[in-house]
Amino acid sequence: MQKVTLGKTGITVNKNGFGALPIQRISAEEARKILRKAYDNGVDFFDTARLYTDSEEKIGLALSDVREKIYISSKTAASKAEDFWKDLEITLGNLKTDYLDIYQFHNPAFCPKPGDGTGLYEAMLAAKEQGKIRYIGITNHRLAVAEEAVESGLYDTLQFPFSYLSSEQELGLVDQCRKADMGFIAMKALAGGLIMNSAAAYAFMLEQDGVLPIWGIQRERELDEFLSYQEKEPVLEGEIKEVVEHDKKELQGEFCRGCGYCMPCPAGIEINNCARMSLMIRRAPSDAQLTAEMQAKMKQIEECLHCGKCKAKCPYGLDTPALLEKNYKDYREILAGKAL
Repeated sequence: MQKVTLGKTGITVNKNGFGALPIQRISAEEARKILRKAYDNGVDFFDTARLYTDSEEKIGLALSDVREKIYISSKTAASKAEDFWKDLEITLGNLKTDYLDIYQFHNPAFCPKPGDGTGLYEAMLAAKEQGKIRYIGITNHRLAVAEEAVESGLYDTLQFPFSYLSSEQELGLVDQCRKADMGFIAMKALAGGLIMNSAAAYAFMLEQDGVLPIWGIQRERELDEFLSYQEKEPVLEGEIKEVVEHDKKELQGEFCRGCGYCMPCPAGIEINNCARMSLMIRRAPSDAQLTAEMQAKMKQIEECLHCGKCKAKCPYGLDTPALLEKNYKDYREILAGKAL
């Protein structure tokens, strides 16, 4: 079981973090079982957020009795200090704790700093002085904001999408964090579901010094996969290396990560699914992708207003309307082939 230290925080945990966004989709009892099993098998870092509906509550119910043996990070999407304090108090209550190990600004469109007029960073400092948080973090999907956060020296940790499909710029961001002694928490280590081989993803992460992956877990069998790699660590060579190289060749570049920050669409298009349908249907074929309901969702692309709002909001700078058009064309060709 490998360990990782999150930069200058000194927090040293199992390099098998638990991303708790998906447990909002399951019952409290299912969540309790999975969270407890993770803890019993050495997982000691749990990441959640105020926006993840009842995710915080489920962690509180499952793990409050072992609070001193685990590390918890949560997030606030507050845009002003007043809401920051409301979020923090609700989060602490949900988690049944009086402190957070890391409290993060949740994907802000800018890098909060002292004196920027929002009072957000000042609130973070006050919360730290009060002992309600130990370290200050930030999450983002925008490379420019992430780089600014690292350069500012104001943050202890950065949470950012990172996988073996990441660009050279994103790989460089990890190096910047190492040099700044800033902890790096890797979200979307499976590239939003496009990486189908968890062993390959895990092997890649094992080679990334100072990087803590948080795997989004919803089902016990998913947890079991990642726990099994603690006993028999996959190595980035042979067949696994071939998988990585194949995926890079097929997927790296201009693809939708499914983050959903382009939403909502004025035309009602489910962009975060429709703009990546071509890849998903080829990598993980499913009858659900060809149902009448999904066909109707894809057909909605015809109603695109080309208003540019989704493109302007995409944190990866993608030409979203063009991706939608390309995916719709490809989808129709697949449907035609199925009909033959």
